[in-house]
Amino acid sequence: MSVEHDPAPALVAAGLTKTYDGVTALQPLDLVVGVGESVALIGHNGSGKSTLLRMAAGLLDPTAGTMAVAGFEVGDIDARATTSFLPDDPVLYDDLSLREHVEYISRLHGGEGWDAYAESLCERLGLGPRVDDLPATFSRGLRQKTSIVLALVRPFSLLLVDEPFVGLDQPGKAVLLDLLDEVHADGAATLVATHDPAYVDRVDRSIALRDGEVVFDGTASVDQVLALVGG
Repeated sequence: MSVEHDPAPALVAAGLTKTYDGVTALQPLDLVVGVGESVALIGHNGSGKSTLLRMAAGLLDPTAGTMAVAGFEVGDIDARATTSFLPDDPVLYDDLSLREHVEYISRLHGGEGWDAYAESLCERLGLGPRVDDLPATFSRGLRQKTSIVLALVRPFSLLLVDEPFVGLDQPGKAVLLDLLDEVHADGAATLVATHDPAYVDRVDRSIALRDGEVVFDGTASVDQVLALVGG
């Protein structure tokens, strides 16, 4: 008789710390994000949100402590394969069209390239007429929408998102909120860092950071979170 084991959490951090030139950006942090859990990471600039996400994405080495994604050490190829990262500053190629970006990212992760889902994402975000244009010519908002498409066209079980609403118009923000809800409904875990405390109403759990330290971890109202982070 086989024994079924519970899957490893989407993200686990133990004693995670980051310092820059002797300045502590992230205090020792212990964190578990469950499979399929949606989490809002709240805090002002300098609170440690981006530092935490970049370490979870394998882009920044911790000063101390450990971190794992789906049971794999962060930075390993298996951890990278299951993690998608939507950064606050879109990273795009100057000489590739939007369509070529999508095809490259999709095929890099075993997809078919341009497909119905990619086309749907572009249409919903208002990018349909621009798919053959170079994102290098786009406005900040259109570049952000392009980055959203690229984060979602690849497979993942953990989606890390850093300040996704900056630069988006209201229709774009509404679409992104719907997409994040859909990702969650499909079973992926999401960890979204934002200045917008209203996002806490849409998630399973909120984590508030202040000066690199967790000051709250649980379910809270918008007003509670604002008070905790000094808003």
